[in-house]
Amino acid sequence: MDYMDLCVDKTQTVRDTMRQLDRVARKVLFVLEDGVLTGALTDGDVRRHLLNGGKLDDPVAAAANYRPITARNREQARKLLRRDSIFAVPVVRENGTIVDIILDPGFSRARLPSLNIPVVIMAGGKGTRLDPYTRVLPKPLIPVGERPIIEHIMQQFQKYACGDFHIVVNYKKQLLKAYFAESEHHYQVSWYDEDQPLGTGGGLCLLKGKMKETFFFTNCDILLCSDYANMLKFHRESGNAVTMIGAYKNLTLPYGVVETGTGGVIEQIREKPELSFLTNTGMYIVEPEVLEDVEDNVSIGFPDIMERQREKGRKVAVYPVSEDEWLDMGQITELEKMRERLYNEEEGT
Repeated sequence: MDYMDLCVDKTQTVRDTMRQLDRVARKVLFVLEDGVLTGALTDGDVRRHLLNGGKLDDPVAAAANYRPITARNREQARKLLRRDSIFAVPVVRENGTIVDIILDPGFSRARLPSLNIPVVIMAGGKGTRLDPYTRVLPKPLIPVGERPIIEHIMQQFQKYACGDFHIVVNYKKQLLKAYFAESEHHYQVSWYDEDQPLGTGGGLCLLKGKMKETFFFTNCDILLCSDYANMLKFHRESGNAVTMIGAYKNLTLPYGVVETGTGGVIEQIREKPELSFLTNTGMYIVEPEVLEDVEDNVSIGFPDIMERQREKGRKVAVYPVSEDEWLDMGQITELEKMRERLYNEEEGT
């Protein structure tokens, strides 16, 4: 990797910088002004900028940290990497220009922290968006490569020592249970049967009294390749009852957008503008007391449960991730993209 791949100009937008962070996969970029180092930017800096009301179209200078750790030579940079447990240290001349960036050689092999909290998976829906596949298999068992999507989800949580799974089932539930009964991986699973469809949130009533601690809650058709430890840290430090994991979705309109004033006067024409939305990925971090407010055997979406928590004065917030960290298997067109992404990452590890 050329060290300039880790550099951005201060005028570059936050949106484009997020894409570059995903592309280089090193967790940090260095901000330049006229070729001179002025700051550093991590995904955490981007997140704080957005949570504080910043926009994706803002220049990256608005989100950067202006006290980057630097070194005057490569040996000093390596000592700083070991001392401060950081991802990269730029080597700079006296005038501030970068001559090299020393990377942490153990970055890709870093051990993930042990979170060890329960995981609840909502796996009872019919998966109508994946018809006709779901006429044969329940949505969680639709294969993505060599494994069904639900196993990809579970194995992602297991990387953080989260192996206590609670799965709510309904549609074709016997097939799902039979698959895990014969699985060679021996997952620790507790099953909860819906007698009737209860939506994306109503099935949580079956877990009342079963959850004694904070837990992850996810739909069975999405996978987040993000930092689960940072999510949980944000949730706890913020004192949230529920934290929704949201992803920025970028859409480019294929048309010119015309903005008009009085009398139809054209004030601005934006050719094929790119719009960004913070969308609900379908994954959450939840406090156990939330379950006590879920009515028994009443169909309800989890966003409505969140709204009730907010009305009660409990804190509900969002933790944003980039679009590239969110894999959605809910549509047939996304299945192949997900397979390529997952297996390319596995081959690179």
